[in-house]
Amino acid sequence: MKKRIIAILLTLLPAAVGLAAPIHLVDEAPVEIRAVAPGVFLVDFGRVAFGNLRLMPPAGATQEIKVHLGEAFAQGRINRKPPGSVRYASIPLVLDGTKPLVAAPTADARNIKQPDAILTPAEWGVVLPFRWVEIEGWPGQLQAENLRRQAGYASTWDDHASAFTSSDEMLNRIWELCRYSIKATTFAGIYVDGDRERIPYEADAYLNQLSHYATDNDIQMARDTYDHLMKRPTWPTEWASHMIFMAHADYLRTGDISWLAPRYQKLKTKLRLDQARADGLLVSTPAQVKRNDIVDWPTGERDGYVFTPVNTVINAFHLRALTLMAELASALNQADDAAAYAAEADRARLAFQAVLFDPVKGCYRDGEGTDHTSQHASLFPLAFGLVPPEHQAQVTAWVASRGMRCSVYAAQYLLEGLFDHGAATQALELITAPGNRSWKHMVNSGTTITWEAWDQKYKSNQDWNHAWGAAPANIIPRKVMGVEPMQPGYSQIKIEPKPGTLTWARAKVPTPKGPVLVEFKTAPVFTLVVEIPSGMSAVLSLPLPVSTAPGGALLVCNGKPLPASAKDGRLLTDQTIGPGRYEIKSRNR
Repeated sequence: MKKRIIAILLTLLPAAVGLAAPIHLVDEAPVEIRAVAPGVFLVDFGRVAFGNLRLMPPAGATQEIKVHLGEAFAQGRINRKPPGSVRYASIPLVLDGTKPLVAAPTADARNIKQPDAILTPAEWGVVLPFRWVEIEGWPGQLQAENLRRQAGYASTWDDHASAFTSSDEMLNRIWELCRYSIKATTFAGIYVDGDRERIPYEADAYLNQLSHYATDNDIQMARDTYDHLMKRPTWPTEWASHMIFMAHADYLRTGDISWLAPRYQKLKTKLRLDQARADGLLVSTPAQVKRNDIVDWPTGERDGYVFTPVNTVINAFHLRALTLMAELASALNQADDAAAYAAEADRARLAFQAVLFDPVKGCYRDGEGTDHTSQHASLFPLAFGLVPPEHQAQVTAWVASRGMRCSVYAAQYLLEGLFDHGAATQALELITAPGNRSWKHMVNSGTTITWEAWDQKYKSNQDWNHAWGAAPANIIPRKVMGVEPMQPGYSQIKIEPKPGTLTWARAKVPTPKGPVLVEFKTAPVFTLVVEIPSGMSAVLSLPLPVSTAPGGALLVCNGKPLPASAKDGRLLTDQTIGPGRYEIKSRNR
């Protein structure tokens, strides 16, 4: 009775254990059951989910059985000695033929450690991520009706909120891997860093937020995670900037200043203006240089980055945070703050370029006092819009030439920078590249949730259920399909598809105004079909024809010319279009 009362209280007062968003258990049937040894059945649920197993034994069955749950598969069986933090559990049970029973593992002491770990409701029992089940000693033939996986997800999740398909089947599989990764990791009610710790971290949360917005309609989980992290911040230097990124992403998504306003003053503490020197650049303390300045994680993914007190990546984050804070201050009519942040950003940006850019190499140094130029020192300035126009082509080419020298975390920013600066083809190639540093490698491995690192050899203790590895879930709708807000709340958007090597693609992109449907094909002329929901207008940007005739190019919308201007190899509409369905072609006059 006491346990039941505690369980009810945990449900009614989720904030007491850090749980805020609504979550529930969903019954899932197996997709395959087969005998793999005498008296041993292997069960496949198709994909990994966080949950446990409910068994419905035959009437009168009372024997002992053993249940094995696992994420990894090897030589036709569950891998009972998986690497790192990959999960496996063995559970002995005695059947009771009069009622169902739950096969749940022993709790992992690390991912329930208080006060930091996020707890799931007590009445669920212990959950862990698994796809595969082996049952030893089951009486007779194991049937699908004898078992269900009880999987935890956000109760608000809509499997039909988003969609993507294209001419590249591997890219389609990557998008689905990443989309499902976001769904599966909603089990905790706020964004956690995977199963090893089940703790929110700011950078993980921001990347998770971007992909959650791109695959579902919920905004509350990101907000609850933000509030949790403001109370329980973590230690890396750049992670503080991600709180400003999260608040700004919420504002862009919702246009809701009523949520932002009471959080604004405390958000200002995430800037580090007290560490700025006279030219505006931040100076890290010895302790920060040694431990807190992350650049990338794990440490082996830093492309040989040389840490100095005036660190290029730290200052790139600082400049981006100042710019976003100026926008948030302006939205809240904090004119003095907005002007101060903008002025500080302008001052520091001049120093950033003068001190940290290497004009001979055409890229950025790792910091003041070193000539080393890692990919990270340039990929973050590129993603954050800090590279002056006259150097953008050079820096973009240099960053692209380095391939994937960063982690799955920094890959979010690497891809953004490439897509935003005319390197869509190279960006798509990185997503689907051969070798073990791409999402193609994850797909080919058989995983169904993205990993914490590119491969086990890059992080030996990695878990296999980490949403910060799901960047394509947001990169594909935002950059490949090109659907991004121009005004907070999506009252106005830009649709700017960047097909790279794709010959066609179509997507359903969730927004607060309703889904935006986008489809393009590149031949015989580039054709874009869009459906814009009520309450929204759009600016369109299409690629110029490959060979533009002397008379120039034009856009044709539903059979009629649409005024547009050519810029940077694209045709940009001179005016917005309103709600409705449109077919737009980019062709020669």
